[in-house]
Amino acid sequence: MTAPDLDVLGRVVVVNVGLAMFGEALRAQHVSAIDVDWRPPAHGDPDAVGALERLWGVHGATVAAANERALDRLAQAVPRAVAVRPAREVIPVLGDGRTLLHSGPPIEPHRLADPQRRALVAACLFEGWARDLAGAGALLDAGDVALAPGNEHDHVGPMTGVCSPSMPVWVVEDEALAMHAFSTLNEGPGKTLWLGTDAHEAIERLRFFRDDLGPTLARLLDHRGPVDVLNLAAQGLNMGDELHMRSQATGNLLMRDLLSAFAAVGGEAAARFVAGNHHFFLNLTMAACKCASLAASGVMGSSVVTLMSRNGTDVGLQLAGMPGHWFTAPAAPVQDTLLREGFTAGDAAHDIGDSAVIECCGLGGMALAAAPAVAAFFGGDAAAATARTELMGEICCARSARFAVAGRGTPVGIDARLVCELEITPQITTGVLHASSGAGQIGAGVAHQPLEPFRDAVLALDAALSAPSP
Repeated sequence: MTAPDLDVLGRVVVVNVGLAMFGEALRAQHVSAIDVDWRPPAHGDPDAVGALERLWGVHGATVAAANERALDRLAQAVPRAVAVRPAREVIPVLGDGRTLLHSGPPIEPHRLADPQRRALVAACLFEGWARDLAGAGALLDAGDVALAPGNEHDHVGPMTGVCSPSMPVWVVEDEALAMHAFSTLNEGPGKTLWLGTDAHEAIERLRFFRDDLGPTLARLLDHRGPVDVLNLAAQGLNMGDELHMRSQATGNLLMRDLLSAFAAVGGEAAARFVAGNHHFFLNLTMAACKCASLAASGVMGSSVVTLMSRNGTDVGLQLAGMPGHWFTAPAAPVQDTLLREGFTAGDAAHDIGDSAVIECCGLGGMALAAAPAVAAFFGGDAAAATARTELMGEICCARSARFAVAGRGTPVGIDARLVCELEITPQITTGVLHASSGAGQIGAGVAHQPLEPFRDAVLALDAALSAPSP
C-alpha cells in the first residue's frame, strides 16, 4: 500500500507500508519513497489477534498493574548464596528413593535427547544405583528412576541440568521475601555431566565435588558469610560479561571475595578448580535469577515470562500470572553458531538447559551489549551486540534498575504479548552440545526461541482473565 503526497517543492513523496519491493520499484523510477516496516500483528492469526486485543484493551489495565507488581518484586529481590549442601538435604524430592532432576519441562524417558540421557545415566552410576552404563540405562527405561524437572523443585542447572541426591548444590536465599533456589556446582569444560557425557571422567569429577569442593565451599561460606550474587553480577556486567555465555570477570570478583576465607580454612584443590573454571559463576547466577524469578511469580494477570527452560527435546515457559502451567513446543536448534573445527550444524543437539532464567532477569541475551566478545559467536561486533540488546527491548516491559550497560538499564520483563504480537522471540546465549556422540560441547551460539509457546500463553492468559467470575 502506498500513500502519495506532495512536499513543498511539488515533488511526489511516498510512504510505503508493507512490502519493501514497492518502495524499491518507486525509487528505481527516481521517486522518493520511505519504507515503513509493518506486518499484521501475530501474523494475522485471528485467535491470537483477538486475545491480544483483549489483553491490551479490556484487560489492559489489569495486565499492566500485574506486570508492574511482578517487575517490582523482581527488582526488590536480593538473592544471596548462604550455603552449599548435599542436594538430598535441601531438595525434598531427592531425600528418599531414586529421583533425578533435569533441565527443561517434564519429559518421558523414551523422548530424552541423547546428551540429557547420557547425563542421567552417569548420575545413576555416581549414586551407585547401577554397576555399568547398560544397567543405568535399563533403570531409566524401566521407570525405576523417577525424573522430575528441576524448575518444579526450585532447582536450575545449565545444559543437561541433572542433579542427583549426593551432588552438592548452592543454596541461594532472599530472607526478606522468603524465597530460595538451588543449583549444582559448575563442572567446567571437558567430559562432564552438564555437557552431556557419560564418561568415567565425568563421574570422577562429581566425586571430587562431593568429597572436596562442596564441603570446602560450605566452610568458606560459613566463615565469610553470604554472598550477594546479583551485586557481583552487576559489577561483572560492566567488565565485559553478559553473565550467561561469559562470566569470567564476575568469577574473578567471587574469587576476590572468597580469598580471605580460602586463606583461613584452606582448600588448595578447590581453589585451583574454581580459579581455573571460567564458567564457575554461571550456576550461581542461575540460582540467584531463579530465586528472583520465583519472587515475581504468582502475580495473577501478569504476562511477564518468569521461566524459560529447554531439555534438548522441548522448550517450556511459564508466566508470572499462571505459575506451574507449562507452555511447550519442540526445542529449537541453536542458530548463529561458532562450532569447533571438524563439526557441522548436523552434529549439534537442539537447545538445552535451564539457564534461560538468566534472560528472564535482564542478563544473557538481554545484555549482549555488555559483552562484545560474545558477538563473535554470531559473526558480529560491538555494534551488532548492542543492536541485539535493543531488539530485545522491543519485547520487554521495562529497563532494569539493577543491571545497566553504558548507563542504560538492560531490557527486563519479557512480555508474552509483545513476543506474540511482534513475532520477535527471546534470544538465549548458550553452548552447543553434540547430538549423539557424547563428545560434549562442540561450540556456542544464540538460540532463538519458537513462537508457539508464547502464543499459547497469550491465549491461556486471555481465557483466564475473560472467564466469568464464579
